[in-house]
Amino acid sequence: MQPVKTISLKKMRWMLFLLGFFKIPLIGFVRPSLISIDEKTVRVGIKLRRRTKNHLNSMYFGALAVGADIAGGIHVFYFAELSGEKVSFAFKGMKADFIKRAESNVIFESNEGDLVKNAIEESKLTGERINKTIQVTALDSKQEIVATFEMIVSVKVK
Repeated sequence: MQPVKTISLKKMRWMLFLLGFFKIPLIGFVRPSLISIDEKTVRVGIKLRRRTKNHLNSMYFGALAVGADIAGGIHVFYFAELSGEKVSFAFKGMKADFIKRAESNVIFESNEGDLVKNAIEESKLTGERINKTIQVTALDSKQEIVATFEMIVSVKVK
């Protein structure tokens, strides 16, 4: 029986930092924090501060989009790291519903780990690019939903 491989939260935080520093500077500018990640759920936080505020003192649309992007996409990196596979990943579409103003720090949560894992496995079997729609919810400090996102994630195992 093979030992189960795990990826530490510390390593995933480091990978997120490197992604923001070298590949996608806007992620680095917003400075999101990876709160937790496991096989099923991702939680990412973005603080409300000068860099992330709009003129109404609420979180700017772009900062909210960055949080949804990370919460929706970091599972791909997580499963690629677990499997040792090279995975090509992009977002193909996004639908956002802004329910109320985010006037505090925001937590972005996605519970779609199984869906992402299945997409990667399907791509590995077929050799094709696989598109799946995942849900991301943004919660304020009062645990009220401020926005919901439908992200179309597109993966292909190389």
